[in-house]
Amino acid sequence: MIMRLLAWTLLTVSLWTLGSSQVLQQEPVKILYPKILSTESIECDCTNITCDSVYWFRSIRNHNKLQFLGKCNNADRATYGAGVDINRFKLSKKSSMSFTLRITNVSDDDTGIYSCVLKDRKTTEMWKPGILLRPGVTPPTLPPKTIPKPTVKSVCRCPKKNSSQGCGSLVLWPLVGLVAGLALALICTLYYFSRLPKKCRHHFVKKR
Repeated sequence: MIMRLLAWTLLTVSLWTLGSSQVLQQEPVKILYPKILSTESIECDCTNITCDSVYWFRSIRNHNKLQFLGKCNNADRATYGAGVDINRFKLSKKSSMSFTLRITNVSDDDTGIYSCVLKDRKTTEMWKPGILLRPGVTPPTLPPKTIPKPTVKSVCRCPKKNSSQGCGSLVLWPLVGLVAGLALALICTLYYFSRLPKKCRHHFVKKR
């Protein structure tokens, strides 16, 4: 009974003096949206101290009621507060650096902020930020992240077989084709005149 009263007093003072706690200021409150009748686990990690035990609390329905859920020590022995349904709430030690609060058959009445207090053998306390539990609530949809389109630079793309010659071959080959076409036309013209009779050629030259 004394331990429960002390825990309630510590939690009440902590909630009223959040501004003096550096740990609570540095870490934001996390929000969980479990489904009704599902199972949810909340972890309390040890940092900067060697944890010997953890105390669990919850603030129900807009901070109108504070409840001491229980305590779990380093030997994985748990004791529960008055009125706590031990069939649904399970306190345990996950590892040497972490403790867990497991809630089964989550209901709407479990809505609230769940917090933990870590202690070492020297009674050094570390208050962790609360986790807001909102059973049955649909998580908000975050807007999709807009990825800026990369700036496309005009690049001369050469075929692999001509990569060693550079992009100049793309301009050279059309010129070669044009010169070849003109040469072919000239050859055909000369051939045509060479086949004409001499009189026709002389007449054609005289006319000119």
